[in-house]
Amino acid sequence: MTTPADGALAASVHARCQRKYQVELNARSHPVQADEPLASGGGDTAQTPLELLGSALAACTAITLRMYAERKGWELGEVRVDCRAFVAGASYRFERVVVLGAPLTVEQRARLGEIAEKTPVTKVVKAGAAVATEVR
Repeated sequence: MTTPADGALAASVHARCQRKYQVELNARSHPVQADEPLASGGGDTAQTPLELLGSALAACTAITLRMYAERKGWELGEVRVDCRAFVAGASYRFERVVVLGAPLTVEQRARLGEIAEKTPVTKVVKAGAAVATEVR
């Protein structure tokens, strides 16, 4: 995954919530939905916002590793990223497991582990992002 230039718009997502907790999201021309589980009063029709964040982390990891491997001429086979989020009080923690379908050397796997720690979404999650809110 490429990182936009400093100061450049990196993403623009629009959310619309008209029914209970079900949210319609659009990024460019791609629709996605979010909702809360039944136990939280939602309709359980889509991923929760935290699951979407985990999905972003997993997707960014898979894409970045694939891009890196292509540049190196490495065959990865299937790239699977399992991502779990944990909450403890006010703290959040993600655990990510990358499973590669092709045989690689110990050195290649170690390098891909280093690259996974540098993906754009990983950097945002680890650094924390400033959020400015305006209510109109």
